[in-house]
Amino acid sequence: MIELPGLTREETRAWCKEHGMPAFRGDQVYRAVIQGMDFQEMTTIPQALRLSLQEQAVAQPVSIRSRYQSSVDDTVKYLFAMKDGNCVEGVLMHYHYGYSLCISTQVGCKMGCAFCASTLEGCVRNLTAAEMLGEVICVNRDLGSKGRVGHIVLMGAGEPLDNFEEVTHFLRLVRMEEGVGVGLRNVSLSTCGLVEKMRELADLDLPVTLSVSLHAPNDVIRRRIMPVAKRYAMEDVLAACRYYVQKTGRRVIFEYALIGGVNAQEEHARELAEKLRGLQCHVNLIPLNEVPERNLQGVNEATVQRFLKTLEGLHISATRRREMGDDIAGACGQLRRKVLTGSSEI
Repeated sequence: MIELPGLTREETRAWCKEHGMPAFRGDQVYRAVIQGMDFQEMTTIPQALRLSLQEQAVAQPVSIRSRYQSSVDDTVKYLFAMKDGNCVEGVLMHYHYGYSLCISTQVGCKMGCAFCASTLEGCVRNLTAAEMLGEVICVNRDLGSKGRVGHIVLMGAGEPLDNFEEVTHFLRLVRMEEGVGVGLRNVSLSTCGLVEKMRELADLDLPVTLSVSLHAPNDVIRRRIMPVAKRYAMEDVLAACRYYVQKTGRRVIFEYALIGGVNAQEEHARELAEKLRGLQCHVNLIPLNEVPERNLQGVNEATVQRFLKTLEGLHISATRRREMGDDIAGACGQLRRKVLTGSSEI
């Protein structure tokens, strides 16, 4: 059956017309879907027609299975349920500029990064564009009168560029003013460095912020913690980043998880700065969320600040990422894994 959130308003009108309905019914259906309604809630549409629609289409391919509110800040962790029984995570963060939602693009992940819990069970399947938009629709409805999602981060479970067609379709849907209306300059897309897809994205009229998971100052360390580095050398990843900046005029964000005994020494910061010199970029330092299954250690705050000050002293723009939702398994993949393994604790 067709997933209605995956259609534009015009496509919804056309689909309704194909099924014997006037165009204005398509407008009614589209508005209701964007508001998070299922067919039984679409009371402006005759009941017989709603029953017919229900047999042919899915209005809401995603629902909220569970919701966890942080006790230390406004962060909310969601576990979203798909129609096939799979689940993915999302994190809603409240900043001074509004609400930002981190969404998933795949059920699990096959990239195998050593520091990430999302990849521990591998990748089950790609999400559809309708399911990705469904995550946003669910949260907007949950927010109610408190506001709407104004910023989106494709940094939950999955490698977005490994699901290229559905992700780019989602980006075209999410920016539509008559839909959820999130401008693409308020969207960040994270990748572990799929070079060909980075270049392909740069050639599209989709000016999202590209966020690259670098996590190392050289290929030797990167290959130790990121299997994708065995396929793509850092030199090629950085060349693709320069191409993205050239094509879009937007700076690239580099994500760098600080891992004790691996990549967090001052010499690593100096080597990283040398690699990034002259590139329009910003480094986002992330104290590691420890993944017990990988036996990786975090770092103390003094190490974070020393690394940060070294980068800044070498004229590399950098910040320490604000930690949010630690008490609700806020890091990528933690909550889903606890559900899959039957743990009763968050």
